[in-house]
This record gives sequence, structure tokens and C-alpha cells, in this order.
Amino acid sequence: MNEFKPLVFSGVQPTGNLHLGNYLGAIRKFVALQENNDCIYCVVDLHSITAQLVHEDLKGQIRSIAAAFIASGIDPKKHIVFNQSAVPQHAELAWIFNCVARIGWMNRMTQFKDKAGKDRENASLGLLAYPSLMAADILVYRATHVPVGDDQKQHLELTRDIAQKFNIDFMEHIRSAGYGVDIVVGEEPIHAYFPPVEPLIGGATPRVMSLRDGTKKMSKSDPSDLSRVNLMDDAETISKKIRKAKTDPDALPSELDGLKGRPEAENLVGIYAALSDKTKEQVLAEFGGQQFSVFKPALVDLAVEVLSPITGEMRRLMGDTAHIDAILRDGGERARVRAEKTMREVREIIGFLQ
Repeated sequence: MNEFKPLVFSGVQPTGNLHLGNYLGAIRKFVALQENNDCIYCVVDLHSITAQLVHEDLKGQIRSIAAAFIASGIDPKKHIVFNQSAVPQHAELAWIFNCVARIGWMNRMTQFKDKAGKDRENASLGLLAYPSLMAADILVYRATHVPVGDDQKQHLELTRDIAQKFNIDFMEHIRSAGYGVDIVVGEEPIHAYFPPVEPLIGGATPRVMSLRDGTKKMSKSDPSDLSRVNLMDDAETISKKIRKAKTDPDALPSELDGLKGRPEAENLVGIYAALSDKTKEQVLAEFGGQQFSVFKPALVDLAVEVLSPITGEMRRLMGDTAHIDAILRDGGERARVRAEKTMREVREIIGFLQ
């Protein structure tokens, strides 16, 4: 092998209800990427217990994410859809990466600081170390590309750091075992086992913000359900939430510069742009000078048109859990075959008896 085979990997945590931000920022990208790529999409249930150990209905949440994947258009036959805990090689590689990564690297992760808050000593060890598991999720398949939002870029950089350290530390072992690819990192030639993973970032709205506060990201954990449009919301609920969305008294501008200092206006324009596959400039060219009393109903109609078929299919799938479980089971079996091939080679590179 003289180059890494292109492969896209990504995952979504089964915590709370999926919302419009998850769909626009992640799932819709997953659907588009499957057209021209080999893709593995994972419900990362091991990650879900890092911040909250006990869940009331974790199985239901796992099925809900899988249903959203499939309802949005991901093909589980051509690609792989599975839940992370069904493939124990994720956790095995994560332990090895815990030994590769440095404590200082973990302490610099801004998401740990944000989630742990002031009481860092009381945070779980899993919350501190979960970037190692994220790296293992990606690299156990030797994935080359990961669609990520801005908030995950730092973790992907850590994945690259872990891969590079493993490659350098074990370079002679990799070569002597007959594995790996010759690459150049900076100006240094390396015989690498793990690829330098590339982020896939793009789209009209990389971050969808709260409908109640345009300076905060739309979140499952926000106590106000009015802050987000959930994928399981019906048309009437979507309409109520968008009509109640916080705005300002001014009309929409005709130029992009006119959105500066208007986070709520920029958020709604960004949502419209993403749902309609237009740029913000095109949306403002259409609605510039109009009041929100005109723009919001148009956004409601668009959101309902795009989301209603997904919601309907999700509801149908959630009523047939045996079908979802069969898809996840099949995906898990196919994922384990790929993951175990990597782990056999990693164990040989490290020097474990097997």
C-alpha cells in the first residue's frame, strides 16, 4: 500500500433530542458525503456516559440517532451505520491512545474546561480522556476525513497529534511488520500506520445558534425547548418556535455587512440559507428591506417542507425498533471486521502476543 484509502468517519452522541443544528451541521453533510465516498457513521454511545453516567432511556436515544441517519437519507446497506459499544476495538485502541497522548494535551482541551466547569476535580476521568476515544473511533478504521463543526476542530487536531506520535514512536516496528505508508509531515518523511486525518468543514451555516439567544449554540441541553427546533417536532411546533424566535426591530439588510452586531437576525438568515441551499447573500437579496413579520413565515414554510418528511420517517422507524436494531447489528458486524484488522496489526506493531 502506497497511500491511505479515502474513508469518511463521523459520529453523533445519543444524548437528548436531535435538533436542527445537528441536522444542518452534521447529518445533512453525512448524506451528501455518501454519494462519492466510503462512509462509516456511528452512534457514539460510549461517549454519552462521560458527562452523564446514568440515562433513563439510552437504548431509545441510540435508536433515535440511527433513525435520524436513515430518515435523512443515509444508506445503511452501501455504507455502515452502527453503535460504538458494539465494536469493542474502539475502547481497546482508546486505551493504547491514552498511553500515547500526554496529560498536558488533554488539559488544553477547551471542551473539557467548558463541560467540567469550576469543579474539574469532580469530573469523570472519561470526560478528560474522551478525546483519546474520539481519536480511536476515527483511527480504528484508519479514516482519512471527518466532517466536523468548529467546536470539534481542536479534538481532530489532537487526533492528528496522537496519530503522528504513534507513527513516529513505532516507525521502525511499522516498517518491519510490513505495514504503513510513506508520507511527509511538515518537511519530515514518516513511515506512517495511521493517516493524518483531514477535517471536512463547510456549508452555509457551520453553527446553528439558539432561537432565544443568537450568541449561544443551539443545544440539546438548553432548558428552554423554544431555543431549538427538534427533528421530531411537528409542523405546528416548528411554526410556533420560529415565530417566537428572538429578533430585533429592524428590517433585514440587503447586504451581508448589515448583519454585523445582529446575531439573531444572522442566525435566522443562516438557517434559511442552509435549508434552501443558498448563500446568505442570496437570501438577503430576496428578503432585504423586509420585516421579520414577512421573513419568519417564509422560514416556517421552508423548515416544515424540509423537515416534515424526515420527521415522518423517523416516527415510522421508531415504531419498528426491530428494524433499527437489525440495521445497527448488521453495521456493527461489518464495522468489527474492519476494526479487528486494524487492531491485529496494531497489536503486532506494539509487540503484544496474540
